[in-house]
Amino acid sequence: MLIKKPSDIRPSEITDRGIYLKRREFLQAAAALGLGAVAGPASALAKSEAHGTPIKDLVKSGIGEGMQPTEYEYVTGYNNFYEFGTGKGDPADNAHTLRTRPWSVVVDGECEAPGEIGIEDILKTLPQEERIYRLRCVEAWAMVVPWVGFPLGELLKRFKPTSSAKYVAFETLYDPKQMPGQRRAVLDWPYREGLRIDEAMHPLAILATGLYGELLPNQNGAPLRLVVPWKYGFKSIKSIVRISFTRTIPETTWWKMAPDEYGFYANVNPEVDHPRWSQARERHIGEGLFASKHPTLMFNGYAEQVAGLYKGMDLHKFY
Repeated sequence: MLIKKPSDIRPSEITDRGIYLKRREFLQAAAALGLGAVAGPASALAKSEAHGTPIKDLVKSGIGEGMQPTEYEYVTGYNNFYEFGTGKGDPADNAHTLRTRPWSVVVDGECEAPGEIGIEDILKTLPQEERIYRLRCVEAWAMVVPWVGFPLGELLKRFKPTSSAKYVAFETLYDPKQMPGQRRAVLDWPYREGLRIDEAMHPLAILATGLYGELLPNQNGAPLRLVVPWKYGFKSIKSIVRISFTRTIPETTWWKMAPDEYGFYANVNPEVDHPRWSQARERHIGEGLFASKHPTLMFNGYAEQVAGLYKGMDLHKFY
């Protein structure tokens, strides 16, 4: 399938990588000198076990080419990852407690070859490619992120799903010792998500192992997270330890907790508002609190590639 690159990303949304690298060197130097006022993001990065490790044999896919990502400090310092706290800065502050090596993912359910695969095998045997995607949160903020990863479907096919596999369920690590946010009952742990099987097999759906050419920082979901660019960010489950093929629609964390607010599909849709956040417009992180908001694009700008998955569905009912 030919994946066309989105052509409507505005230059103001993105940052030159050369500027990012120079800025990052400055922040690291500032951290070394103890300049706390400017070293916050860099000091948070230093806590990450895998921070700074380049991904070998990285392939430039060309997807999103020409788009320049949101600055690294925002991508890694402004996160929702309740396992480390409910504040946007909590994951960067607290995720150093997560150990990402060794790490493995169990794959089971409706498949002919259930098993387990380690993160090192994933990195060695599945070509890692860079894809620059929009990321849209249901809280009406957005970023542009240069993910590194591989098509989810390429991993799923290895386990030979049967014709009974209609959905794919995902589960995050549950370990309150490593994930201090799990000591509080803010969600029903462990975090769970799910996709329909055709959504999971769509070439735009990836499992990410890195960003900005390096292994994922812990606060971004290391060592392996889902990225589904046409859906709201909460669908992109982080730090995955189990993937299961299921016959029936899986129960997912936010959908179970507040079904009137968080639908199973969670496709970005400017016509269906969340009770607390209008979805008609979005704030682009990095532009400042007082910058003008931008119109939200249907399916986050990927309608041409994915709208066919939902042909005939009432997207107000199946939100």
